[in-house]
Order: sequence, then C-alpha cells, then structure tokens
Amino acid sequence: MVIYKQNRYIALLIGVILVSFSAINLLHPEPTTEGKLTKVQGKLSAPPVTSALELAPKTTDSNHTRIQIQSTIHPVISSAVIQPKPEWSLQQKAEWLNRQTIAAADTVKTAVVKEAAVKTKAAAVPVTPAVQHTLQKTATASKGSQTEAKKVAATQQHPPIILYFSRTELLSQEQKDKATWRYTVSGEDLLLLQKIVMAEAEGEPYKGKVAVANVVLNRLRSAKFPDTMHKVIYQKRQFSPVANGRLNRVKPNEDCIKAVNAALSGIKEVADDTYFFLSLKLAQDLTVHHTQKYVKTIGNHTFYK
Repeated sequence: MVIYKQNRYIALLIGVILVSFSAINLLHPEPTTEGKLTKVQGKLSAPPVTSALELAPKTTDSNHTRIQIQSTIHPVISSAVIQPKPEWSLQQKAEWLNRQTIAAADTVKTAVVKEAAVKTKAAAVPVTPAVQHTLQKTATASKGSQTEAKKVAATQQHPPIILYFSRTELLSQEQKDKATWRYTVSGEDLLLLQKIVMAEAEGEPYKGKVAVANVVLNRLRSAKFPDTMHKVIYQKRQFSPVANGRLNRVKPNEDCIKAVNAALSGIKEVADDTYFFLSLKLAQDLTVHHTQKYVKTIGNHTFYK
C-alpha cells in the first residue's frame, strides 16, 4: 500500500515538471531574423531531483505511514518586447525638403530664362514704320467698331425719343444737323408701332419685323403719306389688321419690341424708299404687286417701293 502511494506521488511530480517545461518553451519564442523582437533572457532554475525519497520526507502516525512530497518550481518566464519601426529622423526630413526646394527653384529659374529669351527675340525683330502704322490702324478700327456696337446695343434697348429726317431718309442721331424736319415719338406712338408690327409680322423672322417697322417710318417721313404715326397706321385701306380689328387685340412680344427699337435706332432691313409690303399667299388685292417695283422678300412678306 505504501509503495503504491509513493509511485502515485512520483508520477504526479513528473507530470508537473513536464507541464512546467512545456509552458516555458511556449513563452520563450525564437529570436526573429530582422531584429524587431528583442529577447530578454532569464534563468530557469529548478532543484535537481536525485531521488523521489529525498523529496518526500517520511512521517508516521498511529494508523499508517504517510509520505509527503513537497516540491517547488520557480520558473522564470522570458518576455518579448516589440520595438516599433523607427520614424524618419529629422535629418532625413530636412534632406527631403531640401530636394523639393531645389527642384522648385530650378523650375522657376527655367521659366525666367525662357521668358527672357522670348523678350530678347521679340526685341530683336525690327518694327518698321509701315508695320507700326498698320497695327495702330487695326487697333483704332477695332476700338471704333466695338464703340459703335455698344452704341447700337444701347439705342436698341432705349430707342431715341426724337427722330431726324431728311427728304429721302431717316437719319441717325449723329446726323441730326442734316435733318430737314424732326418727329417726337410719344408713348402712344411707340406702343402703336409695336402693335402694328406684332399684328402684321408675328410669325415672320426678326428681320421681317424690322422691315415692317421700316415701312411705317418711311411713310412717316414721306410727303406722300400722313405726318403722324397714328395717321399713318390708321390710314384707310393700308394695313389689314386695322380693318379686321386684330390691331386692338394683340399684345407686343419681346421680339417685336426689340425690332421696333432697332428700326427707331436706324437699323434698316429695307431701303428708305420702300413703302409697301404684302403676303402673296394671303393678299386678296394684288394691285401693289402689279403696280409697284419689287425690292426684296423676307419670310412671307414681299416688299415694294
């Protein structure tokens, strides 16, 4: 019975020793090849076991003999310290910034050299008086055309209140010194002209609308027709929208208003001696077509003088 108990304690002791060695091996990794993990070495100390009887002192009591086995194992567990990858040093950063600064400076220097070369080349080409005169003339003409275009746009948005006529044409505002008589356009006249253009040429192209307004102004100028806008438009048997009442029903759209402003500002799609127009598809009376001289056709309207 005593021998059986001794063998059992010895087996347990050996098992504890084996488990301790396994734990030490698991917690004691091999060193890495790159040197990132640094091994902290420790000492593994364990008392040598020469005999199971030496580790188990005998004690006796009145009943039976007990064998107590005391053993203490003090393993030292090795630990591993992971060192992070070192960042760039200040010297490396400074070198990188210096390289960028040098590259930027080289780019600026190259651009300055190229600009200086272009200026030198341009200065080397002689400019003759003839070439200089041509350049000045071109610049003056371009400036004059831009100024004229601005004036035309301004007058089309705000048409003149006073019209200047000679015996044969409508004059511009700059030619008023040549005028033989003038006509002041009232608000009623302006609205009436816009409505007759709308009534006669609503479906016509923009140039056709301007041409209709030109005809009305040509009649206003001519001694053969009445001398006010109202009388010219309401003259009997001249404009069909007056007779059928369409003139009173229409409301001028933006295109017609723009065309009237252009005609009042001096824009002409037909000549100053053009006094008639009609639609050959819709007209019932073709007397004008047979008696007057053809000028041009714009859209569905044919114009005569």
